[in-house]
Amino acid sequence: MTNRTIVGIGGFPNDRMLEYVLGLARGRRLLYVPTAGMEDDGWAVQWYERLQGRAEMSVLRFNPWPPADLRAFTLAHDLVLVPGGNTANMLAVWRVHGFDAVLREAWEAGVVLWGWSAGMICWFEAGVTDSFGPQLAGMRDGLGFLPGSACPHYDGEERRRPVYRQLVADGFPPGIALDDGAAARYDGTELVEVVSSVPRARGYRVAADGEKPYETHPLTS
Repeated sequence: MTNRTIVGIGGFPNDRMLEYVLGLARGRRLLYVPTAGMEDDGWAVQWYERLQGRAEMSVLRFNPWPPADLRAFTLAHDLVLVPGGNTANMLAVWRVHGFDAVLREAWEAGVVLWGWSAGMICWFEAGVTDSFGPQLAGMRDGLGFLPGSACPHYDGEERRRPVYRQLVADGFPPGIALDDGAAARYDGTELVEVVSSVPRARGYRVAADGEKPYETHPLTS
């Protein structure tokens, strides 16, 4: 049976986290999808340089338009990397072009979907985002590949923890929060493990009655 793997990361991945994710894929063809960050060329160049000798990277841009063979182009890769940025804007662009359906097909075909911040929360039904302003808000129209909600930057931004906990206490879907150096791996819709690439980074189950830390395994290589 084909593994359907998603890895959500709380913050920008260091090299240890990068190697962990690459090791989960069937190959090293990586598709970089920088929609949330306004398709910044500078970041794309940095990722090209960072992945030299590690993976073969392609970039998917929707401006001025996506490739005519969007489905085939995406499915030709082993991993899809979604970096941070404006989650709501990203999802709107994806849906206009049918990329949400392409991503689901890729996931079901064994392509590893992963990313941080926007690239963490987009896979869930709901998430905590600054897409609408710096005050943070709950967003309920994620892709819904994974159930419940998600919150990145749990230890990296001081408002994340109190806002997420209050949202969930008020009826927002419960879910998972990740510190900047932590990641959660899902096979199908099941949480398989939470790992950390820096000391003290953790993942948490957040429900109406509060938060509970997951067992978090440090990455040692």
